[in-house]
Amino acid sequence: MDENKQQSEEMNQTEDQQEEVVENPEVEILEEEQENQDNQEDAEKAQLQQEKDEYQQRLLRLQADYDNFRRRTQKERENDKKYRSQDLINELLPVLDNFERALQVEVKEDSAQNFVEGMNMVYRQLKDALTKEGVEEIPAQGEPFDPHMHQAVMQVEDENYDSNVVVEELQKGYKLKDRVIRPAMVKVNQ
Repeated sequence: MDENKQQSEEMNQTEDQQEEVVENPEVEILEEEQENQDNQEDAEKAQLQQEKDEYQQRLLRLQADYDNFRRRTQKERENDKKYRSQDLINELLPVLDNFERALQVEVKEDSAQNFVEGMNMVYRQLKDALTKEGVEEIPAQGEPFDPHMHQAVMQVEDENYDSNVVVEELQKGYKLKDRVIRPAMVKVNQ
């Protein structure tokens, strides 16, 4: 009987093991599915994090571009305001040159002298108005040659001047605030 009992217990154990073996594939499949699902979720999280980072970088670049655009347009507006009269001044410079040429003529008659004095007053008013707008003459004669301020049209050899010094001013040059609107035409010593 003990033998029967032992055989019966062994059969029961064998059946339990078979049941366990049968149950284990299902559990393994479920575990694999859970692991695959976790891996997919991790991959999705990583992809979403990467997209978030890309959008954040894009946002930062757009903000920087906008700030640069705003600063650039503000600077352009300031320059427009600062140099708004440049076109008018460019038109008036030849008039100023003609006034200077006209005033260099010597007049001996009294009636013409009064006319010259009137022209001189108008010339001074025009120069004062231009000065109020920020126009100033560029110093030339006796100054070292500066290609940003002077336009050399002739070179001469003069022992009275150092090398690369302006000997004579042929036409006055003008600046509007810090911008050269017409360089001075000059003769330069070699």
